[in-house]
Amino acid sequence: MTVEQQNDWDDYIPLFLMSYRGAIHATTGYTPAKLLFGRELRLPANLLFGLPGEKQTTASEYVTELRGRLERVHTLARSRIKDSSDLMKTRYDRRANSTGFVEHDLVWLYNTKRRKGRSPKLQKNWEGPYRIVKRINDVVYRIQRGPRTKCKVVHVDRLYRYCREERGTESVRDEQT
Repeated sequence: MTVEQQNDWDDYIPLFLMSYRGAIHATTGYTPAKLLFGRELRLPANLLFGLPGEKQTTASEYVTELRGRLERVHTLARSRIKDSSDLMKTRYDRRANSTGFVEHDLVWLYNTKRRKGRSPKLQKNWEGPYRIVKRINDVVYRIQRGPRTKCKVVHVDRLYRYCREERGTESVRDEQT
């Protein structure tokens, strides 16, 4: 829409919002308008053709019907959200890092801190090796870099098993140079 004129993109925001609010969401199974207002949005096409099943009601009848519709829709939406959440948990658990480190294993620690003024892509992502001191629970470990350094408590998602380099491969490299 804004390929030729890139300075008018904000003119299209209301149209995109109307489209978003009128689209059925996979998680809830309803449109945001239905969840918020208890009915679907009136779109420009409805002005020409009218809404299906429109009937005249009194204000008190409308409020009673709206309350019932909102309760039903919200109950179903909560059920759909729970089902979707359970599905996401199952998928996460299937690929979750369940390495099961034991005490004295050597691991790399993912470094989340970045130094200012340096390219994040060129900084070291992993520190180590660290030694597993204690397994606190299934996903949290206490690690230590050296015997006199302070222990850190970290989540298993920030750990990666450390593999020592074979000594035989170093001597082969030395002979080739």
